[in-house]
Amino acid sequence: MFRRRKLSLDPATKRAVARTGTRPLCSCLDAQYDTNKRWHELKFHWEEQDTSCDAWKRLLDIIDRCAIDGAKIFEPGAEFEWEDWIKIITLPATIAKLTRVREVRLYGSNLVRIPPEIGEMQRLELFDVYTSYRLHWLPFEITRCANLKKSRISTRALYGNFRSHRPCPFPRLPSITDSSSPKQCSVCRGAFGPRGPIQRWISLGIATDIVPLLVHACSKTCVDALPTPAGGYVRAHKGGLGSALPTIQGLLRVAMRKAQIE
Repeated sequence: MFRRRKLSLDPATKRAVARTGTRPLCSCLDAQYDTNKRWHELKFHWEEQDTSCDAWKRLLDIIDRCAIDGAKIFEPGAEFEWEDWIKIITLPATIAKLTRVREVRLYGSNLVRIPPEIGEMQRLELFDVYTSYRLHWLPFEITRCANLKKSRISTRALYGNFRSHRPCPFPRLPSITDSSSPKQCSVCRGAFGPRGPIQRWISLGIATDIVPLLVHACSKTCVDALPTPAGGYVRAHKGGLGSALPTIQGLLRVAMRKAQIE
């Protein structure tokens, strides 16, 4: 008779699990596991953050304090009551000031997006958004975090996940809102032209996970300069149903490389 092996959790995760309560869930990606459901065009979570609530103001204060103190760990959820923490659906652009932070811990959050300013966190080494099930993508700017070596992301909640029973598509682009678009090109940091940014999806290896990244490029030149996607994934694309599933050839190459490593 076999005993089920217990999952070992580090102390920080144990504390995060203990304070995690009931939170809003979405049904965006349910079709990947339910054969009775059909895929429909996916939509972004574009709900606006309530910046007038006390929780948001407190988050701004926490970021200011972490910046002044030169904090190495940013774990804002640990400083909120649960009913206030779930009011936070994005982080403020002021996270750009957290240049000494090495660990971002957002386990079990209600976040639906991460601002592009995360790319300014040059010393970031660990990015943990595990069980943040409404967070389906990250900004391309996170690729600027050159020291990022470890990540924990619920990949089953990500756009483009092809390890599930039914590969998950991407929302169709363009889909632009003033409050969620970066102020400069994701690739070259240049200004956008009069027509605004060119949006593309690309799946890249970020630390220890393959993640769908949303690019806002200023030109076709910058789109062409995007790196080669992770093995099995197609090049930068506009999303939509069935338009960006991994190629059979790509999946075979991944399987062959894995076999060679083993």
